[in-house]
Amino acid sequence: MFTRDIGIDLGTANTLVCIKGKGVVMREPSVVAVDVRNEVVRAVGTEAKEMIGRTPGSIVAVRPLKNGVIADFDVTAAMLKRFIREAIKGSVVSRARVMICIPSGVTEVEVRAVHDAAVQAGARDVDLIEEPMAAAIGAGLPVFEPVGSMVVDIGGGTSEVAVLSLGDIVTSCSVRVAADDMDDAIISYIRKKYNLLIGERTAEQIKIDLGSAVEFEDAEDMEIRGRNLIDGMPANITISAEEVREALADCVATITDAVRSTLEKTPPELASDIIDKGIMMTGGGSLLRGLDTYISNELNIPVRVADEPIDCVVKGTLKLLEKGMDATFFERRRKYASER
Repeated sequence: MFTRDIGIDLGTANTLVCIKGKGVVMREPSVVAVDVRNEVVRAVGTEAKEMIGRTPGSIVAVRPLKNGVIADFDVTAAMLKRFIREAIKGSVVSRARVMICIPSGVTEVEVRAVHDAAVQAGARDVDLIEEPMAAAIGAGLPVFEPVGSMVVDIGGGTSEVAVLSLGDIVTSCSVRVAADDMDDAIISYIRKKYNLLIGERTAEQIKIDLGSAVEFEDAEDMEIRGRNLIDGMPANITISAEEVREALADCVATITDAVRSTLEKTPPELASDIIDKGIMMTGGGSLLRGLDTYISNELNIPVRVADEPIDCVVKGTLKLLEKGMDATFFERRRKYASER
């Protein structure tokens, strides 16, 4: 009664936190503002993200996770500590029990880094779960039944593709190309074509407003501002949806190839199930306009985007949390399946 069970979707772009019995309680960007003079954390989450590109030399706004794994251990631990404290604020608890989602393709060293960061942040017990499994459960796929289910989870730093059956991953593929790489591709395209340098926030807004994998109706041009690389002065240009689609083509092709590669490794019986039921897309990157249509046309398989795709991983984590953290992960999977 004096312990809180907390689930954390520790993403490259955003971190979502849920609490057993309360649901999703926090959605914050995975950004930390650090004062480099004394290594003190000045801000975390939304407040820190607003500082990106606008800080003085003494303050650096950083993303401590890169491609879904920890790039800066100390900063990640500080961020987790702040999020855990905020989640259990006002509760009579000593230390929380935490379940954290990790990419399926991480190494043992990277797994240990996540575990140790959570312990340093104040977690009493730490359990880890693969993101594709959590995403599939959150999207409502029948992953505990003897049928094949395929999920494509496109986050900020990684795209996870997995085929699941009987409560486990049969085959999977993890590529470190996702939403953040789409932003970088837009920045690179505009720099090369227009000699204009834009920031991360501008690139993200371009992706949201004009980004697409296929042509779409009512596409409008967008005026953007940046710094001219020739004379160093501020400048404006107008960019079209077709240009943004060209900039994103390589990222879209890489994700599609990952899906194709996973299907090629899938046992025939499960592959036939996927052809009948289709592919489920989750994660913020799946919201790219027309991406589901593009993948469906390339692979001749139905593709659909989950309801509230950004929340699928944390919702799946919450469902597993409700089955108790005293059991092992596989026991909890079986318990969840038996009570559905």
